[in-house]
Amino acid sequence: MMRIKPLLQPQQLRSALAPFACQAATTTTTITAFQPASISSTSIRASSSSSHKPAPTIPPPTPFVPDVGTFLKIIGRGLSQHASKFPTWESLFSLTSDQLRELGVEPPRTRRYLLQWRQRFLLKQYGIGGEAQHVQDGKADLRILNVGDVVPRKYVVNVPPGQSVSSCKPEELSRVSGYKVQGANTIAGPYAVQLKKAEGAQITITEGMWEDRRGHKIDGGERRRTEVRYKKRIAERREMRERGEL
Repeated sequence: MMRIKPLLQPQQLRSALAPFACQAATTTTTITAFQPASISSTSIRASSSSSHKPAPTIPPPTPFVPDVGTFLKIIGRGLSQHASKFPTWESLFSLTSDQLRELGVEPPRTRRYLLQWRQRFLLKQYGIGGEAQHVQDGKADLRILNVGDVVPRKYVVNVPPGQSVSSCKPEELSRVSGYKVQGANTIAGPYAVQLKKAEGAQITITEGMWEDRRGHKIDGGERRRTEVRYKKRIAERREMRERGEL
């Protein structure tokens, strides 16, 4: 068998490839020098954990709703029983849904209802009587304001307790939506109790006066209505067979 002699000896081969090896090493060093430093996942977690959520906006109390107990009372749904769980006005408007669950505000739809009313109160979307600026012992006096001579108009306004429209300054009068004048001197509207001698009316803070009433399910509601009505027809036909009508 004939043996093939290599063209170059190993020493000669290494000498020939040396310039190419130096050039490749220089290129690798240059790329590494300009490669941006990688950001570790630990630093990302640290920066994200150090950032805090903005503090919730706390609306100020109003003359009609001055404290926690009154707010929970007028929105209804039995939330007044949880008044002792909120030591301050700030806690009422800052606790999250999970924190409310830990406090025992159940069921979940009640928590959602409370959060909805918190947002509405923040946006000044009050219920009936919420615009009243003069409230004493949970009661607000309403009077009739006559405006115009040629075309007289009548408005329902809130006045300081025991005062009349004529004795008040213009800045002391505040209009109250949801109420209107019927006839000559009658103020009509929810929870308005007419005072004697046609002096006006008075509204009193009442349990559930701002409550959003839930609808009543008929035949099990929309999801179960077909099934419930089918079972009712079966029961009616069974009773008719027992009476011999079928």
